[in-house]
Amino acid sequence: MAAVAVHVVPRARRTEVVGRHGDAIKIRLAAPPVDGAANAELIRFVAARVGVPRGTVTITSGAAGRRKTVAVEHVSPETLARALLGTSPEGEPA
Repeated sequence: MAAVAVHVVPRARRTEVVGRHGDAIKIRLAAPPVDGAANAELIRFVAARVGVPRGTVTITSGAAGRRKTVAVEHVSPETLARALLGTSPEGEPA
């Protein structure tokens, strides 16, 4: 199971990856941090970006904070990071 650290910014204009935040991937979420809406949007976005069903994406730590660990079943950590950042296997922008 692949896992990556993400830093989320809720209540953004649109959901998008904006780059790195230290060792984490920074993601803006177009959802408020109320009643799990931001976490649900994060799971939806990661699943769509990686091309997997939502049920394979879980928030393994940090569900109540901005820094979270997101895991995806049957995907390597490198593949997950590349899919979120939009880079090719060689590290070039896709």
